[in-house]
Amino acid sequence: MNKVFERLLSGLFLTGQILLHILQGKIYRNNSLDQMAFVGPASLPIALITSASVGMVFTIQVAREFVYFGATTAVGGVLALALTRELAPVLTAVVLAGRVGSAFAAEIGTMKVTEQIDALYILKTDPVDYLVTPRVIACALMLPVLSILSLVLGMAAGLVISDTIYDISSSIFLDSVKNFLRTWDILVCIIKSVVFGALIAIIGCNWGLTTTGGAKGVGRSTTEAVVISLISIFVTNFFLSWLMFQGTGSAVIE
Repeated sequence: MNKVFERLLSGLFLTGQILLHILQGKIYRNNSLDQMAFVGPASLPIALITSASVGMVFTIQVAREFVYFGATTAVGGVLALALTRELAPVLTAVVLAGRVGSAFAAEIGTMKVTEQIDALYILKTDPVDYLVTPRVIACALMLPVLSILSLVLGMAAGLVISDTIYDISSSIFLDSVKNFLRTWDILVCIIKSVVFGALIAIIGCNWGLTTTGGAKGVGRSTTEAVVISLISIFVTNFFLSWLMFQGTGSAVIE
């Protein structure tokens, strides 16, 4: 437990270093582009499959109840709000934490225990600039893109289920989406995705940089990085949702 606490403190220090170095323009562009390709296009298939599945299942569960109560005109809007505000950014971040966060921790952890990090210092190269910052930038930029694409596919999957199973026409579905969804909801999705992306990269890189104990330590760091990333996503999501949607009244009707 003390080891986890120490790593969390080092993560806060690492976050400050990253922000400072980005403001100073210490960015390896080629590394950042390589990491963006790894984080974005390579993660797209699994993110889209997840969003399509969630969109279909959510529509089945909501539509059958709404049809029973005669509220079919609200199915599309409810799905749009759920995906935009919560499901798309959170589930895409979970996918990224499992695929990318673990890879960051394993790769950098291996470099740490094989003394490649020390070699970077000998070459007068800051590991934060060379390894960490490009990964943070890549995750913070690509996760919003993945979330928006997941949102679109999730909505399309919900539309297909509504039309084919519950006879809710596409025009009614899309009108409901238009009536419920606001620009602010899209901004919420993007903001959450940027925060989650940065968290995943920082935690994965920090756990990698603090790895000890050889191959066993790399495996332990990889597992812990994913677990801590998931916990951080869920906890941060609560506070972001509370800040953005707190208070009484309707967030749908302006």
